[in-house]
Amino acid sequence: MGMRNFRAEKGDRPRLDRLFLRRFLTLQSVLFPRWMSENVLMLLTLLVVALTGQLVVYQVGILPSQFYGVLANRDPSGFRRLAVLAVMLILAISLLRSVEQYIGKLVYVNCRKVMTEHLHKLYFTKQVYYTLSTERPHVDNPDQRMTQDVERLCRELGTVASKLLITPFTLVYYSYQCAISTGWMGPLSIFGYFVIGSLLNRLLMGPLIPKLVQQEKLEGDFRFKHVEIRVNAEAAAFTRAGLVEHSRTAQRLQNLISVQKDLMNQELWLYFGTNLFDYLGGILSYMVIAVPIFAGVYRDLSAAELSELISKVMTAPLACLLIKGPF
Repeated sequence: MGMRNFRAEKGDRPRLDRLFLRRFLTLQSVLFPRWMSENVLMLLTLLVVALTGQLVVYQVGILPSQFYGVLANRDPSGFRRLAVLAVMLILAISLLRSVEQYIGKLVYVNCRKVMTEHLHKLYFTKQVYYTLSTERPHVDNPDQRMTQDVERLCRELGTVASKLLITPFTLVYYSYQCAISTGWMGPLSIFGYFVIGSLLNRLLMGPLIPKLVQQEKLEGDFRFKHVEIRVNAEAAAFTRAGLVEHSRTAQRLQNLISVQKDLMNQELWLYFGTNLFDYLGGILSYMVIAVPIFAGVYRDLSAAELSELISKVMTAPLACLLIKGPF
């Protein structure tokens, strides 16, 4: 739509390549034009809130190990102190998560405003709205691109923004905590698990991307057909074209349903891979902590102390698995 980086030839297969990278960087220059722009400031605020939340989350994560300790030692005063601390930490993380979600929604709304205004400026300049339909037929349903697609893109951006911002920091922190508890084998096992899962993820996701793009195109065509009938309802009624339009609309619906069924059939294997790695991740965390235990590193601890330690050190491997989760 007037932007060289956003041109696409008909029949192109969507994929992660240099063209995608150029488009992505162009998109970022639109959404975040200056370092002190409103969107950048909101993301920085989101980063601070999310990092603070992660610190509190870690403290909440090691609470069960502390409860194991006070209960095993039958320490009522320690239990009361720990219960008060737990309530305070839960209140803090609830507030921080709420603020994080609120800022994420603000990012979504503001990014949608900036992106839509930018597209409108291009769309209504030099009659681009006309040349798109006459000279660039491969740009299908520009109305859908500027409304539904922009809305979805910005909504996803607002949802994952905090995760993308804090992931590098939390990975380093939890990998360090995991290494302290389990040695070098802990982080190495988790990173190896992540690499294998990512390769499988890429293999399973590859066939889905073109189908998703095709489905979105057919959704736009189907919706446009209904808009076309509504706009030309008088002419269609005058020529008694109801049966013809019914047949054409039904054909577009059939095409859409056929692609959706193909997509769901291919998603079956993606669901299998997702569930497989979810459950294997839970077992892997126990395998990681089992190595130093069976090696005799903690042989001097009592059963209660060992249970407390296991609960505490399991926080870091589990957190790494959740952050690095390949699906």
